[in-house]
Amino acid sequence: MTALSYRSIVYLRATPERVWHALTNADESGIYWGHRNISTWLPGAPWEHQRADDSGIADVIGIVETADRPHRLVTTWAAPDGPGPSGPSRVTFEIQGWRDLTRLTVTHDNLGEAERADSEQGWSAVLSNLKTYLETGHPLPQQPWTMP
Repeated sequence: MTALSYRSIVYLRATPERVWHALTNADESGIYWGHRNISTWLPGAPWEHQRADDSGIADVIGIVETADRPHRLVTTWAAPDGPGPSGPSRVTFEIQGWRDLTRLTVTHDNLGEAERADSEQGWSAVLSNLKTYLETGHPLPQQPWTMP
């Protein structure tokens, strides 16, 4: 099986520090993502993508591989019951500021075909909601990943 990747770029009217905070702060990520990203964000630390419904259920777990605040964050991604046959996938967030803009590049690597399709739909929805949240102070009126 060939490992696939998904890459998305979004431009935000926010500072790199603000984007980093939105990605790594549990309460804030719960607002626009529907999941709270929980970790110390130190290299080697575990992280969890917990549902924002206070159930404590983590739908994704992983390890922080790189944390270069506010420029680069790399984490592994796997289901709590274990990674797929090719191992955990990896997500890289690259954050680059320029004048009043920040370019956020998200690359999700080591995916199977079905995972890549899910990533395309999921990341598009999450990044749209992140952009709206950072630029208006409010997420989109409905969770975009639930749109048929």
